[in-house]
Amino acid sequence: MPPSLPRGQGICTRVPLIMRLQSHPDPQPELFLEFNGKVMSANEENVADVISLATDEIAGRSKGISNIPLTLTVKKNGVPDLTMVDLPGITRVPVHGQPEDIYEQISAIIMEYIKPEESIILNVLSATVDFTTCESIRMSQRVDKTGERTLAVVTKTDKSPEGLLEKVTADDVNIGLGYVCVRNRIGNESYEEARAEEAMLFQTHPLLSMISESMVGIPVLAEKLVHIQATIISKCLPDIIRKINEKLGANVTEMNKLPRNLTSIAEAMTAFMRILSLAKDSLRKIFLRGEFDEYPGEKHMHSTARLAEMLSIYSDELQSKCSENYSNQKFLSDEISILEEAKGIGLPNFLPRTAFLAFLQMKVKLISATPFGFVNKIWSYVETVLIPVLMKHCENYPQLQSSIRRATQNLVAKKKEQSVEWVREIIEMEKLTDYTCNPEYVATWNNLMAKHEPFMEIMNDHSKPTIIAIDGFGDIEVGHLRNHAAALVQQAFDLKMRMTAYWKLVLRRLVDCMALHLLFSIQNLVNKEMEAEIIDELMGADGGGMQRLLEESPMIADKRSRLNRSIMLLKDSKEVVASIMDGVSALKF
Repeated sequence: MPPSLPRGQGICTRVPLIMRLQSHPDPQPELFLEFNGKVMSANEENVADVISLATDEIAGRSKGISNIPLTLTVKKNGVPDLTMVDLPGITRVPVHGQPEDIYEQISAIIMEYIKPEESIILNVLSATVDFTTCESIRMSQRVDKTGERTLAVVTKTDKSPEGLLEKVTADDVNIGLGYVCVRNRIGNESYEEARAEEAMLFQTHPLLSMISESMVGIPVLAEKLVHIQATIISKCLPDIIRKINEKLGANVTEMNKLPRNLTSIAEAMTAFMRILSLAKDSLRKIFLRGEFDEYPGEKHMHSTARLAEMLSIYSDELQSKCSENYSNQKFLSDEISILEEAKGIGLPNFLPRTAFLAFLQMKVKLISATPFGFVNKIWSYVETVLIPVLMKHCENYPQLQSSIRRATQNLVAKKKEQSVEWVREIIEMEKLTDYTCNPEYVATWNNLMAKHEPFMEIMNDHSKPTIIAIDGFGDIEVGHLRNHAAALVQQAFDLKMRMTAYWKLVLRRLVDCMALHLLFSIQNLVNKEMEAEIIDELMGADGGGMQRLLEESPMIADKRSRLNRSIMLLKDSKEVVASIMDGVSALKF
């Protein structure tokens, strides 16, 4: 007989009670209760008291509930091998000592246990009520609409036998696994006495005896549960086997990816050169060929596209630094100021070259910070790509990672310093003199100077409107320039147009040369300098880089050990599950 659980009025089950029944050849039953990390021994006489004490410890001595489970293990000769969970009964109205949300708390606990697809819902119904109005039926239907995993147990059949046959055969509430009618124990009846009375009731009662024998009695219920459990297990086991195989395969694959132990300097050197070769190939794809198959979803690592974007932004920033607003007395103001300071004793109709150079130096100085900022930004980005790629290729040799990371950072710092020096030279060269052999300069200047004559007519004829349209400048207000000498204004106009034509080429030169410099620098880094820097770092100070490769890192050793244990456990589990499948098949048939 199974143990007697707490009985009484109101809520007796206030926490989930997991009951594990295990058939046991020993005639002496073994019972123990587990909760909150504790284990309490029990026997058939005091198990109800032990459960009550444990419930009070978890949920308090009042009428409150808790979702912390108790686990009762019963090992006894003759009991079916079953695991069941007894849950708190549904109550809507809180009594003294219960929280106001008692219904919500109980519902949450019940739903937690009945939602899983592998759970069988044992719906306990009283014969005295209308099944279609039962709250427990509605709750089980929410998670098991077809009823395929719901079994109904009808209690108190001796109290309300009228119409019970119709209730359990009509199945108005869609109980897929059927009904089992039972008689409750009364008073201090023993288990054996209660079963004898139950058998007599269903055999002799004029109404209850009409119910099929396959639908009545605790023994029938136990047999049904065992077969249902076997069926559920047989459905789940193939999936469990599949998951074990998948996990086993993944672990074996991961184990095969681990580096083999290196036993000589020659093996270490071979492994090291292989790391460098693979890393260089990846970096060539990323930086030089624009291939992103190794990082398809990581846009940050698509470097040719990102570098092109950054170069475009750099070009826009250079242009924006030089943008001018010519309204409100500004047009030619800077040029006139420079010409007034550059004048000297000489013929009046010559444009002083010193004025052009002074104007050029002023404009170059205005944009000089932008190229410096750009090269710093570029090399910072390059470092964020280099390090992850190198770390990925030496992940199986973590003892090398710090040296390789340091070498990469040192190399990028050197390259950044070289680029900064190159930018400094370019800026100084642009300040030094004005030169281009590009015919676009003369063509652009001639197009702009086509407005020289209309401009001077406005300057000389005060009856004309003071707004002139110039390509590239828009509509310009020039009335304020009539206050200056015509010769000075004429020179200022010429200076403006010459600088406009030349400045376009200067900006283009700063962008084009920058692009070529960076592509050349990155190519050298990937193809030659990175390998040399890493070798110098590993072989430099103590020359112990190859020796460190011979020493398997604790992290890899630990990973290897964990994978070995996992593979062994999975193989053992696979054998256990296979034997369970054989046992279940025998039980079903």
